[in-house]
Amino acid sequence: MTSSLGNQRDLGEKDFAVTPNSPESIPPSSAGEVDLDDNYNLYKRNVGLEFDELEAKKVLRKIDLRVVPVLFVIYLLQYLDKNGLNYSSVYGLQEGTHLHGQQYSWLSSIFYFGYLISQYPSAYLMQRLPLGKVLSCTTISWGVILISTPGCYNFAGIAINRFFLGMTEAIVNPGFILVMSTWYTAMEQPLRLEAYYCTNGVATMFGGLIGYAVGHITSGLPRWMYIFLIFGSCSIVAGVWSLIVLPDQPSTAKFLSERERAIAVERVASNRQGVKNQHVKKDQIYQTLRDPKTWFLFIMAVGAQIPNSAITSFASLIIKGFGYGTLGTQYLQIPGGAVQFLSLIGGGIVCSKWPNVRCLTMITANTICILGSALLVGLPDSNRWGRLVALWLCYFQGLGFSMSLTMVSSNIAGYTKKTLTGAILFTGYCVGNIISPQLFRDSEAPTYSSAYVGMLVGYCIKLLMVVILYIYMWAVNVRRDRQLAANGGLSDEEEKAAIERGMHDMTELDNPGFRYSL
Repeated sequence: MTSSLGNQRDLGEKDFAVTPNSPESIPPSSAGEVDLDDNYNLYKRNVGLEFDELEAKKVLRKIDLRVVPVLFVIYLLQYLDKNGLNYSSVYGLQEGTHLHGQQYSWLSSIFYFGYLISQYPSAYLMQRLPLGKVLSCTTISWGVILISTPGCYNFAGIAINRFFLGMTEAIVNPGFILVMSTWYTAMEQPLRLEAYYCTNGVATMFGGLIGYAVGHITSGLPRWMYIFLIFGSCSIVAGVWSLIVLPDQPSTAKFLSERERAIAVERVASNRQGVKNQHVKKDQIYQTLRDPKTWFLFIMAVGAQIPNSAITSFASLIIKGFGYGTLGTQYLQIPGGAVQFLSLIGGGIVCSKWPNVRCLTMITANTICILGSALLVGLPDSNRWGRLVALWLCYFQGLGFSMSLTMVSSNIAGYTKKTLTGAILFTGYCVGNIISPQLFRDSEAPTYSSAYVGMLVGYCIKLLMVVILYIYMWAVNVRRDRQLAANGGLSDEEEKAAIERGMHDMTELDNPGFRYSL
């Protein structure tokens, strides 16, 4: 029989500590209402709740069965939906919407202008409103927008459509980061995050199959329209399902008993980050802007997404440029999806089994991407199989970027700071994705040499930022460990104080008991 602290050790969490001269706890009377976690009352009523590892695992299984399938399906669909251009591009989308020149490339960029504008309003809404409801309603909204795409007949119409699609889909990635930190311990997050993020690979394979099937339609509407009708309908259904089953936070989860809710809160409290706080705090906004990690993550996201169009919006056109036929452009994306799927799942397992290997995993994945992009730059056009394999290697990029998301969910504390850091990271994500399609110049088709050089540069920028971030966080951990050792080591009271600070919405910079997951 163990308390929440003992359970944390059983689950393999790193011991966290505060310095001995810090207060052993922060009594509720010393904090304003805005400082208390939304789940604080449930947490305080059950401080010292005793439960064993078996009971904790039972609660974890119930959470997994309720949360992960919803995240999996929604993430699968958002990847398919935003990349509908890719699958429809070889079935007459450009002709059907009267696109010419760089207008197709601009459709990919315009999506991310909407994504960018939506980041900060959506971050505010996710903090102030029930998270599950916000995610579900936006899924329904983008399904409606997508299903209306066949009604667009010129560049202006489809550009507006893509802009609003970007605005609604912008909530998914930062929202899912918050879901991870709301329901899971730091060591549990990588595998669960990869469990839904691997749908990028599943979607690449599945989308290729859908595209291949649509290619055999010989009557009715133009074939490019079916892509949007199918994906949009599925998104609406998924949003309604999510609205029914996706919980908002542990203290209000109806699928858990009162005791199970308390255990769920105790588990997450061990992260030293709290669970959720709906009050926006100006001091945390200022601290976010001064924190070097914020800007490491921003630059990392820009570099990571500069190559992104090569494996999303332009994958069909790239493969077609290698010399393969229209149907080949669809099924030859399937191996790339398999590479992405297996690398994501494998990376998630590794990072959940062994602590402090996340940055090393990102470095490994990014090095493989550098190899792939270098081969695309260097191999002759006649070596089409070599260039195809090089493109497949670039699908490792999903593993590197997804692990950077755990840097926010596991390593940023203070709910305002966490939501704002996520918004800034995805601002960089948008900047990279706006730049990315512009590297694919219509005048260079089908070789796209500028795009391949841009991919290589992007991967190199990302690798540099990962290394710098790793060194920074490692140095902070070492300094805090030395301070702890100089003051006599870790005690249970100091450990409890670090958790209490997290439940009072203290940031990782202010809580000396916090340690970064590397």
